[in-house]
Amino acid sequence: MMSTNAKKIFLLLTIVVPFLAYCVFYYMPIIKNAPFRSDEFVSFQFKWGAGNDLVNSYDSATGDYQYLNSKDSLIKTNVKLRQNDIIYIHNKASEIGFWNFPDVIANAGTDLNKSKVLRYVMQFNYKRKTKKVIFVTDYSDIAKLRDVAKQMKTLLEQSINDAEERYTKKK
Repeated sequence: MMSTNAKKIFLLLTIVVPFLAYCVFYYMPIIKNAPFRSDEFVSFQFKWGAGNDLVNSYDSATGDYQYLNSKDSLIKTNVKLRQNDIIYIHNKASEIGFWNFPDVIANAGTDLNKSKVLRYVMQFNYKRKTKKVIFVTDYSDIAKLRDVAKQMKTLLEQSINDAEERYTKKK
């Protein structure tokens, strides 16, 4: 009769080890060839405005940031995000499922060329791919999609605003 330890070892060697080996064998190519890998992340652009007037914009590669203030004056400045901010944004985008968003989040029948509704354009650039999403704020078809798109937009706005606040404190 086998001892309890021998049974555990036998079970481990016949079930757990082959299962782990299968997982590594199956998922390794998927992870290696993932289209939006953090080590290939280059930059992101974020633009917003009413209709096709996307006057407000931020480019993480250059740090160029322009926006209309409360007095409708165009403010141009340079704000660089820290590397850990960029990594956080990429990881949060992965968590939210940004890569699975449709390219345009707008109500059916919305003509983007004629609509004057506030919209956001979020573009993530990688060495081999780019993911661009246009989010129109009056979107109401799928509430969960609208909410995660708003969450992504808020994350980008907050990160840029925090970085700008750090820059203005230094001066």
